[in-house]
Amino acid sequence: MTEGGAMQKGDALLDVRGLKKYFATPRGPLQAVDDVSFSILKGETLGVVGESGCGKSTLGRTILRLYEPTGGEIFFDGQDIASYDKKRLKKLRTEMQIIFQDPYSSLNPRMTVSQAIAAPLVLQGIFKKNDRLGIDARVGELMDLVGLARRFVNSYPHELDGGRRQRIGIARALSLKPKFIVCDEPVSALDVSIQAQILNLMQDLQGEFGLTYMFITHDMSVVKHISDDIMVMYMGRVVERAKPGSLFAAPLHPYTRALLSAIPIADPDVKIRKEILKGEISSPVNMGPECRFIGRCPDFTPACIDKAAEEKEVEPGHFVSCVKYDA
Repeated sequence: MTEGGAMQKGDALLDVRGLKKYFATPRGPLQAVDDVSFSILKGETLGVVGESGCGKSTLGRTILRLYEPTGGEIFFDGQDIASYDKKRLKKLRTEMQIIFQDPYSSLNPRMTVSQAIAAPLVLQGIFKKNDRLGIDARVGELMDLVGLARRFVNSYPHELDGGRRQRIGIARALSLKPKFIVCDEPVSALDVSIQAQILNLMQDLQGEFGLTYMFITHDMSVVKHISDDIMVMYMGRVVERAKPGSLFAAPLHPYTRALLSAIPIADPDVKIRKEILKGEISSPVNMGPECRFIGRCPDFTPACIDKAAEEKEVEPGHFVSCVKYDA
């Protein structure tokens, strides 16, 4: 922070410490997010990767307080927001937003494009509901910003393709001028050609407005393209964190290696060694102290049973949670 309190690029906009989110089940707590810690610098993108069910989306929604955290701390712009009441949370919504995975199911089918984009503006009291001139002007600005032609202003979601629907979602997220956006697999439901357009748009908007992203995906190629840092999750825990160059060149955790080996290579002359994971996925309910990856790990040792490894910095900026690196 500067003396006047203004945040500069390089400061941590989001600082998460020991975050937990458990869901109650008849057999005990399901540990969807368990003791996760990380920071995201202002104006940067943290890519969060892992297979379905690893806790990526739950992590993002818990940070935004769409889910109530079971434990831990969430510092946003220097303030611990984990204890905010509903009144303070409503105000916080102007600074933290989310773009959902499915642009069709996240839009109200009975709302036009204009109504969908205007809804947060009215809800937050930025415009009164009967201020049509102000609302229409702001909606038009936002449509221009995300590359959505104004002729669609009175269209309904079912009349638009996936790319245009996702542009509505982005415009809606930007309407309140947030600092931080959780991007929950925003391109996974789109065609590959449309994915590139949306990713480029998001990067342009980040550069223009200094946005900070938490970009959730299962696509390693996408996360390499858009991220300043990458965090790999497995069954609610972080197993590796690093810069894209370091992670792709020298992955340390066996789970990360398996993810990277699954990326298809277009050149038939390039041969890569596939790391096929075998064994059973452990249950996330009532987990013991052992490593979550124990049932599928090719590097398993008896030490993995005693407790989950602590995160350690093996190389500058490259963190891993694996007993193999304890020494």
